[in-house]
Amino acid sequence: MATFKLQQKITGLLLFYFIVALVAISSTLYVSWRLEGGAAAINDAGSERMRSFHIAFLLAQYVQQPSSEVRRDIEAKISHFEKVLADLDHGDPERPLSLPKDREVRAQMDKLQAAWQGDIKPRIKRILDSGQQSEQEFMLAEYRPVVGAFVDNVNELVAMVELSNARATTLLRTFQIGLITLALVGTVLLMKLFSLMVVTPVNSLREGIQRMGKADFGVRLQAEKRDEFGELAGGFNQMADQLQDLYTNLERRVEEKSRSVEIKNRELTALYDVAAFLNSSTATEPLCDILLDKLVTLMDARDGVVRLVDAKGEQLKIVASRGVSKSFLSEEACLAVGNCLCGEVARDGIAMCADFSSPFNRLPLHACKRDGFQSVAAIPIRSKQQVLGMINLFFATPRILPPSEIRLLESVGQHLGIAIENQRLVAREKEMAVSEERNLLAQELHDSIAQSLAFLNIQVQLLRDDLKQGQITAALQGLEQIREGVQESYDDVRELLVHFRTRVGNADLETAVRSALEKFEGQTGILASFSCSGTVPDFPPEHVLQAMHIVQESLSNVRKHARASCVDVNLVCDGKCTLHIRDNGIGFDAARDTGDTHVGLSIMRERAYRIDAELTLESAPGKGTQMRLALPHRNTIPA
Repeated sequence: MATFKLQQKITGLLLFYFIVALVAISSTLYVSWRLEGGAAAINDAGSERMRSFHIAFLLAQYVQQPSSEVRRDIEAKISHFEKVLADLDHGDPERPLSLPKDREVRAQMDKLQAAWQGDIKPRIKRILDSGQQSEQEFMLAEYRPVVGAFVDNVNELVAMVELSNARATTLLRTFQIGLITLALVGTVLLMKLFSLMVVTPVNSLREGIQRMGKADFGVRLQAEKRDEFGELAGGFNQMADQLQDLYTNLERRVEEKSRSVEIKNRELTALYDVAAFLNSSTATEPLCDILLDKLVTLMDARDGVVRLVDAKGEQLKIVASRGVSKSFLSEEACLAVGNCLCGEVARDGIAMCADFSSPFNRLPLHACKRDGFQSVAAIPIRSKQQVLGMINLFFATPRILPPSEIRLLESVGQHLGIAIENQRLVAREKEMAVSEERNLLAQELHDSIAQSLAFLNIQVQLLRDDLKQGQITAALQGLEQIREGVQESYDDVRELLVHFRTRVGNADLETAVRSALEKFEGQTGILASFSCSGTVPDFPPEHVLQAMHIVQESLSNVRKHARASCVDVNLVCDGKCTLHIRDNGIGFDAARDTGDTHVGLSIMRERAYRIDAELTLESAPGKGTQMRLALPHRNTIPA
């Protein structure tokens, strides 16, 4: 059996009602058109009676007094009479004009046509064509009763048309009454049908929704129909089933969700605690040991170990453990990367879980089963896509960790890897700093004390030779030179101590230079002057410290080599900041003696390079020495 949707039913009913109404209205329009055509026919037929009498009157005038004007008038009337008669016979849709489709009317019209063409018109033509008045009068006398009979036939045609119009009027009223009845009956019928198809299902659906709003989840709607309301009822019933199931299992679902949220909160709390702990400055092995303890407790594991990859990337070494036996530690203290489950995780960087109770022939188990472990989790320790080691958690029962716990452990492994990498970077930075300071200290010692000790060694040998030869005077001179060398070495040591203890603190460059010149003048007796022009910017403390080391090294060279009586220091700040140091000493050949072999100058250049400064040296024999240090400066220098 065919089923129709609600839209199809409504469309079909409205279309049927429209077709019936269209037929009824079309019928009334057709009858109205017939009435209008019949009324025009009655009017034209009545005018033909008048024209018949008018032609007879004009014929009488023409017989009494013949004239061409009257004749033309008669002929015009005849032509008009025939045209109107032809319109009556054939109809005129534009007016509209039409005779009823009755056979009697059609027969009467044919009778009038035959009478006009066969009798009336020939009589008129004979009267007009006759040349004798007496004959015309005789024919006119015969014409008059014939015209009366013709007019009677016209009257009979008019009566027939009027009767047909009366019947059409009655039919029109019948159609109008039918339209009113159709409107009333159709409206009542459509209201009833719409009530059955729309209102009743909507009320049923509303009642069901109201009952469901009162927590009556057992309500169900009839879904027998296969239209849209049937689909709505089916969807409502399905929704009611789901709501009833949800309401019934709500408490259980809430408990499950609460448990899930609690687990998530516990995992997030643990991850937060681990991340906060890993941000501390604890060393690598204590860091791994404490973290392992936290993870064993968190994951309810029995034992655990942390393994780190050696420098060559070939061995996994245990750096932290909890609970495992000494035999386990002894046997797996070093594990080759790629060997066993742990080695594969370290090689591939993918976390894995293994249940020893299931078939596990792919990987050897080593000491795991002998210690009674039933399952193990291996989590890589990663940093910058590099595997640094792994975390092993051993369980006393068969257990496969869910994906959420695996992700948590992987996050911990990444945090631990970053912490370990940071510890290594800090250690390397400290080593580089110590190495750099040692290198600078060695350069300073080589450039000062080492040269003095070498000179003293030579003088001691000469002194011994003089004493062996009994040359007391030469020995005393050598002894005086040794004393001067010892004093110079002592001064160098004191100067080095001053260098390595220098702490600029919050002092600016101008204050630091003034203080250094005062100490230099007090220690050496060499006159030192200082001038400053422009506004000195706020340099970072590291820049000030390195600049002061360069100034002190330059003053040391003046003291030891220049034989100068005065030193001028100028600080010029005019867009860029430049420090000039000039002495009036003996000078030297700058083109030959400022190469890499001169350790002091090399140290000064290294210090200038550290702060992106530019160091230049100008000197010539007998013309003193000038050192220029151009310091980097920006409008805003970070503190």
